[in-house]
Amino acid sequence: MIQKVTITDEDVSKILNLEEGHFVDLKSKDIAPAKLTRTISAFSNAEGGEIYIGIENETRLWKGFANQEEANGHIQAFEQIFPLEDYYNCTFLENQHQQGLAIKIEIGKSRTVIPSSDGTVYLRRGAQNLPQNRSEEIERLKRNKGIVSFETETINVENEVIENSTHTINFVLQVVPSSEPDIWLKKQRLIINNLPTVAGILLFAEEPQAILPKLCGLKIYQYATNEEEGQRETLMFDPISIEGNLYEQIHLAVKKTTELIEAIRIMTPNGLQSAKYPIEALHEIITNAVIHRDYSRADDIHVRIFNNRVEIQSPGTLPAHITPENILVERFARNGTIVRIINKFPNPPNKDVGEGLRTAFNAMKTMRLKDPIIDQKGENVLITLKHESLGTPQELILKYLNTHETITNREARDISNISSENSMKHILKRMVDAKMLEVVRGETIFQTAYKKRN
Repeated sequence: MIQKVTITDEDVSKILNLEEGHFVDLKSKDIAPAKLTRTISAFSNAEGGEIYIGIENETRLWKGFANQEEANGHIQAFEQIFPLEDYYNCTFLENQHQQGLAIKIEIGKSRTVIPSSDGTVYLRRGAQNLPQNRSEEIERLKRNKGIVSFETETINVENEVIENSTHTINFVLQVVPSSEPDIWLKKQRLIINNLPTVAGILLFAEEPQAILPKLCGLKIYQYATNEEEGQRETLMFDPISIEGNLYEQIHLAVKKTTELIEAIRIMTPNGLQSAKYPIEALHEIITNAVIHRDYSRADDIHVRIFNNRVEIQSPGTLPAHITPENILVERFARNGTIVRIINKFPNPPNKDVGEGLRTAFNAMKTMRLKDPIIDQKGENVLITLKHESLGTPQELILKYLNTHETITNREARDISNISSENSMKHILKRMVDAKMLEVVRGETIFQTAYKKRN
């Protein structure tokens, strides 16, 4: 039984003023159920979204169904696509000042590729439902969903590139001493039909980047700025390429990133100090990027170090039903073989499988830094670690004044990671009004400072 909810006039106004886009669509009640399934398919195959039926798109008028029975054709369209009610929630909306019942459909990101009623697969991009008619489009969607993985594909090179590598020999001696390399690799499906798989090359080849060029690199950049975008003029040196098999790549990337960060001096409530991020957080997020990226995409992992944050960008969308909102509680491995095998290495980078990001979040909290920010930017996943204290700007300003006589707007912005001079001016003014601070006038407005009120 679908729930019926009475909403306020304010809620009605919000719905009527919604802007159609990547996550929202408005439909007339007269839309054919078959046509409606295109939008359901598109949202399901992208990041999910909301559909409101009973709202005239052109006039933005509420013209709902006379009763629930009148909406049966549309409800059946939902159930045709989602027979077990997975990934969608349907609610009837009513308001005493509006005509009839509108339907709100909340659609989640699905685990599988969802077609419309005529069998065509759609994908939401902006406010459009784009048909995915070409085989490569369907294949890309399947990879994004994790239904198929590039890691299992074979590469047309001699299997000796992994059979006889030092990585394989050392691994077999330490982990499976009772087995021969070729036998073990074939048993683990890292060699299929006498050809190595992508996973086998990434884990055991001496130089995976030579065999899979542009598909498995990692680059580190450092910018001498706090700005949102790093520019060429703020780039401190040419990007550093981190190569080797995945096990080496993870450890080398964490080591180099840590070295570069510790050389940064930033303003804190206690004065200039070396920037510090929890090694556990850097390790887990770089590990996550390396083992879960989409290796079919011709791009590198990008680690960008700024004065006030670290960004780790990994090629590929979040797989299957995983979203930035549920990533800490849901599990899905795009590269299941890589995740499983690298966990067998001595001192594996992914010690607690499935716990990596939670470990990173906990490590940031322990150091009194704000949570990592996880975002999907187009065809990439971006995780940002900010050197931003959990303390409020007011707390940080007062702490700074425990060891300094005065503080300026610029110094207050530096310690609280607030970029807007105007925003900080309002914070300082409120602290003056609350008799926490008093103004120390300078010769110019830019020299104005503040001190603790006696």
